[in-house]
Amino acid sequence: MKIVVATSGASGVNLGLKTLKLLPNTIEKHFIMSKNSKIVLDKEMGITEHDNEDISASIASGSFGTDAMIIAPCSMNTLAKVACGISDNLITRTAAVMIKEQKKLILAPREMPFSAIALENMQKLATLGVIIAPPVMAYYSEQQTLDEMENFIIGKWFDLLGIENNLYKRWE
Repeated sequence: MKIVVATSGASGVNLGLKTLKLLPNTIEKHFIMSKNSKIVLDKEMGITEHDNEDISASIASGSFGTDAMIIAPCSMNTLAKVACGISDNLITRTAAVMIKEQKKLILAPREMPFSAIALENMQKLATLGVIIAPPVMAYYSEQQTLDEMENFIIGKWFDLLGIENNLYKRWE
């Protein structure tokens, strides 16, 4: 399985990085980071990182065979571009490929409250099969720490991708 993880915007970039770290080693990982996300990156993670300005990268082609993509966090700017079909960088181009190839695309919008415009963009994308999964925690799994909260959110994203995990306490 090949998965692309991208981060756009700086707030919450740790969720995208932690998602990469927790993906099983059996998965081929590719990573795209927006310019603003790079500002908060403090270490390398041993993955294939692509330049967000390089729209000729392998993952920008449907023939590369990427199975899924998650943009976490997903800024409202990136969300709007994906909703309008604007492919002006590698993140938005790869997202467009996921949509055209009918592959799993998960967007984790990070801002709240959501404006009517953002909700309209999310609804448009959802009708195209894009999964809108903001980082929202649930209380039934009894998280006690920020790490446990992040694991719950990432575990839910892995569930959406069909990746087995034990990152959170499930409903009983």
